[in-house]
Amino acid sequence: MATYSSSSPWNNTRFRGNRYLDILQIRPVPADADDFLYEIETQYTYRPDLLAYDLYDNYKLWWLFAQRNMNVLKDPVYDFTAGTEIYLPKASNLQNLLGV
Repeated sequence: MATYSSSSPWNNTRFRGNRYLDILQIRPVPADADDFLYEIETQYTYRPDLLAYDLYDNYKLWWLFAQRNMNVLKDPVYDFTAGTEIYLPKASNLQNLLGV
């Protein structure tokens, strides 16, 4: 049976038997007082993984943007376009949030 790292959006999702994941258990990314508003730059259009790498040194944290900004990013990739304003959690808060 596979296990998922603490940076994975599937970390809280259990397995059914030994072969299949159960229904996704969403990992909430709650608003924090020191989150900052960020306007997506052109080089990150459709590439939340690149922004996650540049901010957090971990491209696997791309899903944080979609979870934190569910009202803005309906599609986590195709809505990730230049000029869109989203809230980002500070890297220092990720330890408490994810244990990363």
